[in-house]
Amino acid sequence: MKLTKNYQFKNLKISLIVLVLAISTIGILVVGSAKPSYQGKQIMGVVLGVIAMLVVSMIDYNWLLNLSWIMYAVNVGLLVLVKLIGKEVNGAQRWIDLKVISVQPSDLTKIFMIIFFAKFLMDHEEDLNEPKNIIKAILLILPSLILIVVQPNLSNTICVATLFCVLMFIGGLSYKFIRNVLLIAVPLVVIFLVIAVQPNQKLLKPYQQKRILSWLEPDKYADQEAYQQINSLMAIGSGQATGKGLNNQGSTSVKNGNFISEPQTDFIFAIIGEELGFVGCCITIILLLLIVIQCIIIGTKAQNLAGQIICGGVAALIGIQSFINISVATRIFPNTGIPLPFVSYGLTSLVTFFIGIGLVLNVGLQPKKY
Repeated sequence: MKLTKNYQFKNLKISLIVLVLAISTIGILVVGSAKPSYQGKQIMGVVLGVIAMLVVSMIDYNWLLNLSWIMYAVNVGLLVLVKLIGKEVNGAQRWIDLKVISVQPSDLTKIFMIIFFAKFLMDHEEDLNEPKNIIKAILLILPSLILIVVQPNLSNTICVATLFCVLMFIGGLSYKFIRNVLLIAVPLVVIFLVIAVQPNQKLLKPYQQKRILSWLEPDKYADQEAYQQINSLMAIGSGQATGKGLNNQGSTSVKNGNFISEPQTDFIFAIIGEELGFVGCCITIILLLLIVIQCIIIGTKAQNLAGQIICGGVAALIGIQSFINISVATRIFPNTGIPLPFVSYGLTSLVTFFIGIGLVLNVGLQPKKY
């Protein structure tokens, strides 16, 4: 099997590329407004991401599927490396310092897992619902989940676990099995939350417990753990319809008053709300939604199940991370850090999403023949 094919470029989804470039441009502008010193790095990240997207879009995804076990091994190896030599920041060991840049392997895990399980699920297309294959799939995802949760990185653990569930669903997991899992999982989540807020519990680290408590009782923790989310809500509301404008110098803004730490990453949506207003928030959400829809549409025309899983997985990844990030900024979810796709500052995350779009574009270049 060849690395590339003779593609018909009439099948290249230019509309998807335009949408990605549009949301990335918003990211450059708001990151520059939140932290001017980071704008140059964000531009560099977008440029590298576009190059990676175009290169990956030319590589036959069926060829990549043959490297799935190598990718699996590289992924686990990188996550182990983080634990051995990773750089610690604010009590979390999530990055490998390469001097010039820092790489966060848990972001790469998402793309590696999409490709790996695309191959695994295609190979088990006819017998996925056999218990042994479901157990095998769970055992294969467990090392990544364990290595990410011990960093600790609960937000990415939740993201990868949710992504895995979506991939299994696209792969053909039976509705009966999903129903039975939900009947067990929902009560367990409720029990977990009840236990997690109790004094002297052992399930969560103290800072994680406080984040949940501050979400449930924001007034009680207004000067502590709930501080950022309360200020984020105020910032979004203060932007009203059209916002205060990019690079505004108002002393009451969340960025200038240091009311939110690292506004260029986890709380970038607060900057969008404050500076671009309700209109800017809607444009951002609509662009992300359109990217997800485009990925799904391309997946419906894929030549095989692996192509469908790749497109559905990338769509799910963008949707899951967008939902979590915006939910945290608007206090729908407890505070947990995760980037907003194509918008938040972070080189590894940014390039990873562009690689995902490159995979989708390649699937689109090889549509099903009717």
